[in-house]
Amino acid sequence: MAGLKTRPTDRSVPDYLAGVAHAARRADAEALTADMEAVTGMPPVLWGDSLIGFDRYLYEQKNGMRAIWPVTGLAPRKTNLVVYIMPGFSRYGALLDRLGPHKTGASCLYLGRLSGIDRDVLNELVARSVEDMRATYPTGMTLTAD
Repeated sequence: MAGLKTRPTDRSVPDYLAGVAHAARRADAEALTADMEAVTGMPPVLWGDSLIGFDRYLYEQKNGMRAIWPVTGLAPRKTNLVVYIMPGFSRYGALLDRLGPHKTGASCLYLGRLSGIDRDVLNELVARSVEDMRATYPTGMTLTAD
């Protein structure tokens, strides 16, 4: 797995979250971490400096390199709380319509604050994306040197 810069660490997720400077972003990230742990049934793991990931899956990149990545995750950024919906959003339009204010990228869901978001819809979105990922890719992988 050489070449991947973002890898799971042994750093404490609660300690990382305690260090998030913006109080509202910290509270939102703590709440969402708890929700995602409940939805995925997996403990949070800090990947790299700022990605909180849940479970792992193995995929092959276009260049043939195999990689392990979180099945879902979140990152409290300065301007948004980013939720990683790895299958993308094409299957989840009805949920997104009910979610509340958000923006999307390829696999990134950008939320300004959780206060305007329907948390039940967000949890359903995460649950469905995790279910789709687990049906498509081998999950629960461990990192090994190639």
